[in-house]
Amino acid sequence: MIRFKVMAKIEKFEDLEVWQLAREICNETYALFESTKLGKNYALSNQMDRSSGSIMDNIAEGFERNGNKEFVQYLSIAKASCGELRSKLYRALDRNHIEEMVFEELRKKVF
Repeated sequence: MIRFKVMAKIEKFEDLEVWQLAREICNETYALFESTKLGKNYALSNQMDRSSGSIMDNIAEGFERNGNKEFVQYLSIAKASCGELRSKLYRALDRNHIEEMVFEELRKKVF
């Protein structure tokens, strides 16, 4: 006998686990500005803030367009923002703004 798991319909983007993770990434990125030397590098921290916000914003915008094709397109943009944030994390590490452990924890989430 084959049983199918009934999945609940997601009504709003806030219910998406991927959006919840993106929000967590955005908040953890912002916390770096408060707790490390990264906050003193305005240009880099500003770019990191924008790219981390772009991840969650594009997931939300794509979901709200109510079409699978557009949602996939916006997920692709969010994925590109993940790559951008990872690259900036490497810059922050290379410039000794953040420690290796902090870098690795956030990098794993953004991968």
